[in-house]
Amino acid sequence: MPTHKAVQVPSANEALTHVEVDTLPPPAGHVRIDVAACGVCGTDREFRAGHFPGLQWPITLGHEIAGTVAELGDGVEEFAVGDRVAVGWFGGNCNRCVPCRRGFFMQCERMQVPSWQYPGGYAESVTAPATALARIPDGLSFVEAAPMGCAGVTTFNGLRRTRAKAGDLVAVLGVGGLGHLGVQWARAMGFETVAIGRGTGKAEEATQFGAHHYIDSTGQDVAAELTKLGGASVVLATANNAAAMAAAVGGLGPAGELVVVGVTAENLPISPLDLINAGRSVTGHPSGTSRDVEETMHFALLSGVRAKVEEVPLARAAEAYESMDSGRARYRMVLTM
Repeated sequence: MPTHKAVQVPSANEALTHVEVDTLPPPAGHVRIDVAACGVCGTDREFRAGHFPGLQWPITLGHEIAGTVAELGDGVEEFAVGDRVAVGWFGGNCNRCVPCRRGFFMQCERMQVPSWQYPGGYAESVTAPATALARIPDGLSFVEAAPMGCAGVTTFNGLRRTRAKAGDLVAVLGVGGLGHLGVQWARAMGFETVAIGRGTGKAEEATQFGAHHYIDSTGQDVAAELTKLGGASVVLATANNAAAMAAAVGGLGPAGELVVVGVTAENLPISPLDLINAGRSVTGHPSGTSRDVEETMHFALLSGVRAKVEEVPLARAAEAYESMDSGRARYRMVLTM
């Protein structure tokens, strides 16, 4: 039987281990993908730590996958061998449960996520449901496409589903792996864009990403600075810091929206009065479906938005993971096969 290389975690908090895995044909409704690139996401640390219920060890990390369809399972008609595809956090849905029937595919009761319900993309081969596949447009490389399956679609969707209109003031809290994309999307969508970061070190890069304004949250009052600029229609909170999110709420204008995409278990210290009088809202936003990923990549191609990445071969996956986990990686790490 043919095999392929993969990087697995044997059990919670153990080291990433290189293994050879049997390359099985895809079951009905699935395709097998020859992986070309896979992003390293901050959520990978939560998988490695065993923080998701029902994990089946060993697990193969990776949910920002880009590659080429290599084999088709029975019943797959909309894709062909050779198609360039991406698979992100959204790893397939059932189309049968009540949320799916209502069109809430991201809330599918049986939604699958690579690494969780099936082996992820730190590997030369991945088998995924056909419902998970997003077509990569011509002109976008595999390395460029991979981060769009999670970081890209999360920030793109998080902004485009708000009530903000071109010309409105929109702030992005955090200028890291998610935030540097959020700043680029906001500028490309025609918003007056504010980047909010810790310290002055990212001010120049934030400007290069498209920010019109930069606020140093360690030396300035974020809410006061946003208010001086007229009040934000939206704050896209990408930093996984509840206190920093709460500190920005006072800078929202009337009916302003705090859109939370940064993952943290901390409670948000927000008073109801911060919301009621100005009619503000706080919204949690998940990533996006396979179609959302396609639209994200298409807009990236039109606008020139790209993740800032460092490419690392699969053989150095542990090094790439450590760079992300330790915070040494400024933006996104991408494994290449």
